[in-house]
Amino acid sequence: MFVGDSLSLNQWQSLTCMLHSSVPKSPYTITTQGTISTFTFQEYGVEIKIDRNVYLVDIVSEKIGRVMKLDSINDGKNWLGMDTLIFNTWHWWSRKSWDYIQIGRNVTTDMDRMAAFEIALGTWGKWVDTVVDTRKLEYFSKEFHHLITSNGTLWGEPAAHSCAGQKEPLLGTNYPGGLPPEVGVLKRALGKITKPVTLLDITMLSLLRKDGHPSIYGLGGRTGNDCSHWCLSGVPDTWNEILYNYML
Repeated sequence: MFVGDSLSLNQWQSLTCMLHSSVPKSPYTITTQGTISTFTFQEYGVEIKIDRNVYLVDIVSEKIGRVMKLDSINDGKNWLGMDTLIFNTWHWWSRKSWDYIQIGRNVTTDMDRMAAFEIALGTWGKWVDTVVDTRKLEYFSKEFHHLITSNGTLWGEPAAHSCAGQKEPLLGTNYPGGLPPEVGVLKRALGKITKPVTLLDITMLSLLRKDGHPSIYGLGGRTGNDCSHWCLSGVPDTWNEILYNYML
């Protein structure tokens, strides 16, 4: 099961397509119940699921509005019983899709997003240590950073104002804009977890692929210019190839 935002959906779609291409005549079904979608290979009894949970922690509708509870993961009940869990979050943290943030009894309209992100990852880490039985689970955590492409100086091309027209990746192994600070926050959070969790660190790999986005060829067309998600086939296939080889 993948748990996360639309970038997790990107990887889930990639994996289901790659598996289907290897057994194109094998029957399959796709079902959706609530936030969970399941791709099932009936012949093999294999299910690849995704739970669209963009923050990992809970967002609850209350009288005062939508409250993000940084110290609560009730949705974790949907993640139990899996053979493999692959988590991702950050893409939505710069947006405010809640009315209030709550920690314990303290309620506020907003707070420093990086600080909120770190608290949420700490809650997730405690959930891993108290709930997950790693003897029955091959357990993964992954994080990567999508390109915010309004400023081409991040990849050394000041004249570029978006990913549109980008046809080549950056060469080498360094990204001029440097690693995003949320990577450090994630690594600190992972360091506090006592159970075995693996970071599938494809951050730099993805940053170098300024050419790998749908751009004006995505669903929004020229009005959308999607520089956050990734083309299929493309970069997410590489994530899955790395994941597959790691699992082997």
